Amino acid sequence: MRIEVAYALAQKQELLELELAPGSTVLDAIEASGLLRREPQIEFSRAGIWGRPASPETRLHDRDRVELYRPLLDDPKKARRERAAKSRK
Repeated sequence: MRIEVAYALAQKQELLELELAPGSTVLDAIEASGLLRREPQIEFSRAGIWGRPASPETRLHDRDRVELYRPLLDDPKKARRERAAKSRK
C-alpha cells in the first residue's frame, strides 16, 4: 500500500512516499521513512493521519498520510490572552 509521511519546519518541508506492507502501523511508516535518522534534530510530539491524532499502533490504509506534529512553541491559550491584553491597551 502507498503511504505518505509528512513533516514541516518553518524553513523546510518533507513529504515522502512509501510502499508498505498491508497491516503496517504509524510507527512502521515513521521508521521506514528514515526521517528521524536523517534529521536527528526533529522532535515530534504527536502523530496523526490526515489531521486526526493517531497512536503509533494505529493500522494504516492505502493512501493514508502520516503527519508528524512538532511541539508547540507557545501555549495557544496564553498567546491568545496576551494578544487580547495588547489590543485592549
